Amino acid sequence: MERARFAKAEISAFGSARSAATYLVELSIAAASYVGLAESALLLPAINPAATPLWPPTGFALALVLLRGYRIWPAILVGCLSPYLMAGRSLLELGSVGIGTLLAAFAGTWLISRWSNGHQTFDTPASIAKFAIISFAPTTMISSTVALAGFILANEPGFSDSVVTWLTWWLADAAGTLVIAPVVVLWAMMPLRGFSRWNLLELVAVSILVSVIGIVAYSPLVGSSLIGNDLNVLLPYRSLLGFVVLLPLMWAGLRGNQRNVATAALIFFGIAVWGFSVGSDPFPKTDLNGALLSLFVLSISVSVPPLALAAAIATRQNTEAYLLSVQDQLNRQIERKNLALNSVRRHFQILIEGVVDYAIFALDKEGHIASWNSAAQKIMGYTAEEIIGKHFGIFYRPDERRAGAPDRALELASQRGKHEVEGWRIRKNGTPFFITGSVASTRDDAGNLLGFINILRDATERRDAEEKLVQAREQLAMSQKMEAIGKLTGGIAHDFNNLLMIIGGSAQIFARLLDPKLPRAIEAIQNAAKRGESLTRQLLTFSRHQHLSPTVVDLNASIKNMRTMIESSLRGNIVYNENIGDGVWPVKVDLAELELAIVNIAVNARDAMPSGGTFTLSVSDVTINQEVGDNRLEGAFLAIAFSDTGTGIPPNLLSKMFDPFFTTKEVGKGTGLGLSQVYGFAHQAGGTVTADSEVGQGTTITVYLPSCADEQITSKKASAKTKARHSQRQTVLVVDDSADVAEVTSSLFEHLGYETIYRDSAEAALKLLEAGTKIDLVFSDIVMPGTIDGVGLAREIRSQYPNLPVVLTTGYSDAAKEAPSNLRILRKPFDIEALRDFIHDITASEIIDTIRRAAGVKHG
Repeated sequence: MERARFAKAEISAFGSARSAATYLVELSIAAASYVGLAESALLLPAINPAATPLWPPTGFALALVLLRGYRIWPAILVGCLSPYLMAGRSLLELGSVGIGTLLAAFAGTWLISRWSNGHQTFDTPASIAKFAIISFAPTTMISSTVALAGFILANEPGFSDSVVTWLTWWLADAAGTLVIAPVVVLWAMMPLRGFSRWNLLELVAVSILVSVIGIVAYSPLVGSSLIGNDLNVLLPYRSLLGFVVLLPLMWAGLRGNQRNVATAALIFFGIAVWGFSVGSDPFPKTDLNGALLSLFVLSISVSVPPLALAAAIATRQNTEAYLLSVQDQLNRQIERKNLALNSVRRHFQILIEGVVDYAIFALDKEGHIASWNSAAQKIMGYTAEEIIGKHFGIFYRPDERRAGAPDRALELASQRGKHEVEGWRIRKNGTPFFITGSVASTRDDAGNLLGFINILRDATERRDAEEKLVQAREQLAMSQKMEAIGKLTGGIAHDFNNLLMIIGGSAQIFARLLDPKLPRAIEAIQNAAKRGESLTRQLLTFSRHQHLSPTVVDLNASIKNMRTMIESSLRGNIVYNENIGDGVWPVKVDLAELELAIVNIAVNARDAMPSGGTFTLSVSDVTINQEVGDNRLEGAFLAIAFSDTGTGIPPNLLSKMFDPFFTTKEVGKGTGLGLSQVYGFAHQAGGTVTADSEVGQGTTITVYLPSCADEQITSKKASAKTKARHSQRQTVLVVDDSADVAEVTSSLFEHLGYETIYRDSAEAALKLLEAGTKIDLVFSDIVMPGTIDGVGLAREIRSQYPNLPVVLTTGYSDAAKEAPSNLRILRKPFDIEALRDFIHDITASEIIDTIRRAAGVKHG
């Protein structure tokens, strides 16, 4: 801690000693300068009739105070007193001269600092003019007045002599101040390192030139023995040559070198003072006041205007240099900014080029395209050279452009900052595509609009996918609706079939037992039962719960065999045409359902042609791998087209054609289930159905059925349906949970010559078989209460009694789908003829199986 304080004390002491030494040096230099100037002035006693030296001390003192401040006053005081001490003046005179010089220097410095930029007063023309005014009054007036007062008190001259003396001293002091102060300040302020060789040569040249002019114009050498008398003729006019000095001074001023101007002016003024001191023209001794006035005017002329010009030029040069420096800095900044901007542009271009799914392009304020990325070229089709500069409205449809949609989008983006866009646009090749995106406005820091950024994405595939999704949802809804309706109709049909079974069977029993007078009533009951059977059959087919017995059929032959049935479904004023080529592929369908579907279509076509027309049936082979109707089909299909020339169906009703209970016919003339049966049959067969119609032109319904080209057509050998009764009556076990249905079924079997045993459940039937009761055929309903239904009963019987035939019957049941393919099912309701044919088919199948088994045993 003590060491630190000692070190600080040493530094402080060293700094104080150094400052004191510097101050003493400054005082010594200032005093020596004064003594030198005073001695030089004493060499020219003629300039001052009062035998006092020319007073340069005021100008020099003013320069010293401007440069070094008020602390330089001791040096000024010593310098002012030294010439008078050497001249042997009184103390009063010495004091008045020193005090006057100090007061003048202090007053001038204070005014210049407040009004004219201090020691920088020579930097501008305005401040130079202010310096001249301050030097003229009050600076030199103060010094002359105080000095004169001292001399008056010491010598007591007359009043008139005092005025002349004061005027003489004031003019001499003012002239010296205007010339000496600028030289001292400028040489002291300007750094010597900036003084180049060219500046030195320029100073020497100007100094020599002004010296020559000054010598010729004012020096006493002209006209003396030193210079020949040849110039005597020009002596009266040589003072005019003094104005020529303005040329080199102005030239130096135009060069902007104030130091050279001030130095040259001092040299020229010194030569003029030399001439003034000897009284040569234009400074005659006979008119001292006039000579002093001329000298004062000369000092102003050679110092102030050239110096102001040099200051103006220097200011201009400094301004130009500053501006050039600023421009250079700005250029470097602009270069750096450009490099940064180019880098940002490259990064931005790389970024937008890397965005492959979005078209990104910039627009100016009017909507013209200013930039274009590769994704935009890929999406829109335009290259950058083709599209830049064009209005972005080129992407809009013509009607949108006419309606002002592009300008409206820009206006909204300008107001909101960002505007979401969506809609159809046009590619270069004219194809439309759907876009989503936005238009965003860009602004500068002041909020001024610069342009817009447009970002678009091709959403055509997404829109198509959305539309397909909507269609799929609609189809799913339709499918669910159809499924719900199908379950409802299937359930109704199941119970309704049991009722029809009772009605139809009872009617047949009545036909055998009652009086022959009632056949018409019984026939009406049977017809009603058959109509109910057809109705439930259509419902079940539509709901796809109808049990089918598909076989591979020759469609060509089958349709030709239906010709009579089809023509009977039409009227006489309708022409029926067939267009079926040879070699069409076979199909696997339930032939009865196919016949019903064709009849339903023919009946609808007949009702659509009340005034007659043409009904055409065409069959063709097609290979499909696309969406057809509400299904996707893949593979080989047979297309059965039914065309009519009827009234047609309006477009708003076309999608409802296959809905159940939908009809355009009058009340009582249609159930609305005909085409529903076609719809259900086609889908249950593995195909689909479509409808095309035009009002007034007709309708075409096309049914697509899967081809079975690799399968053989099922052949049924005609066999006589013998009605011979067995020599021994066989026993049929009837299993049904409805006693009424079982009674009707038993009566039909008994009419065919069978004995029947009834059980109301599968469990009871199995117990009967376990008891050893001889049964030749089991005839069971599928839907029954309990843990075992008809299909389960068939499985148990085939497992335990493999040689016992089992036949199932149902009006509707999902359980039928689980039945084995070789298990025969008879649809309800059925009559005695259907039952006889069904039993006959079963018997024929058993005979074939017996022959096959025998052949296998024999072969073995």
